[in-house]
Amino acid sequence: MKTYYRAIPQTDVARPKGALSLAGGWTWFTHVEVLRRGAAPQVVEASEVPKDTLEMMVRDRGYIGPMSLAEPQIMGILNVTPDSFSDGGQHNDASDAVRRARTMRDQGADLIDIGGESTRPGAVEVPVDQEIQRTSPVIAALSAELNVPISIDTRKAPVASAALEAGALMVNDVAGFTYDPALAPLCAARGVPVCVMHAQGDPATMQDNPQYDDVLLDVYDFLETQIGMLESLGIPRQQIVTDPGIGFGKTMDHNLRLLARLSLFHSLGCPILLGASRKGFIKVIGQAPDPEGRVGGSVAVALEGIAQGAQIVRVHDVEETRQALHLWQAVTTGEYDGA
Repeated sequence: MKTYYRAIPQTDVARPKGALSLAGGWTWFTHVEVLRRGAAPQVVEASEVPKDTLEMMVRDRGYIGPMSLAEPQIMGILNVTPDSFSDGGQHNDASDAVRRARTMRDQGADLIDIGGESTRPGAVEVPVDQEIQRTSPVIAALSAELNVPISIDTRKAPVASAALEAGALMVNDVAGFTYDPALAPLCAARGVPVCVMHAQGDPATMQDNPQYDDVLLDVYDFLETQIGMLESLGIPRQQIVTDPGIGFGKTMDHNLRLLARLSLFHSLGCPILLGASRKGFIKVIGQAPDPEGRVGGSVAVALEGIAQGAQIVRVHDVEETRQALHLWQAVTTGEYDGA
């Protein structure tokens, strides 16, 4: 029976002697949760974890482009689509998109994620040429003007290729490199960082009736398999970001189970990206039918992800998230350097 080990992250200022830094970052741990399918979880001391797994947990995550993953990074969302669930139609014009990106940069975005195909539940596929026309001119304009890394949110190799030519740094595939077989080899050939996300089904049908044996462990196994595939093509593990895919083929219960034990994914030895901003479970729990009214809930989930060591949070509300992060860092460390 396969055994999984989840570091139990802490941020308390009273750090015990011998505590281990999680992923070379801002959280530490002394104990881990042992998980097996069909068995009750157990908590054991970190010293009982196999050496290779423990190394995956503690290894420094290094850099993605210019971004040090020793500190939390904020990814701003920029959808150049007419039908995205939260901001569809707001940035269709290239000049509007550039203005929005400039604003997010000024508000503190460390990375801007640009997508030209909505992946909201029920969304239909966008033709490749149209997706390129939506994204590449914006990326080219941003690359020429802003000193901020850009990722392209796409499932398709031709779109990614055009975006990289226009100046994108990273490829963020919500299909986890299962949609277009040419995409992973392209990324390997270009030597670019990637984000591999878990999704069950495609956007048109993914919320019809998602089922898992164990959502946490099923998602972990999928990501582990895809990381192995990407490594086999020559993409270093340090340049592979993982995303459990909150809201992509998952019920509210599935989302909450993933969020409660998000730190399990550190055992893969890769940075973690959390994208939960304004999603449907926040609408339900926060009683916020309007996506723009879900700022408080989105920030709360982002901070909990950071408390579990997630290195990147993908958000619509950059300014509010940055403010909350600065306060969270100050009150958890008891220090403020004035930066």
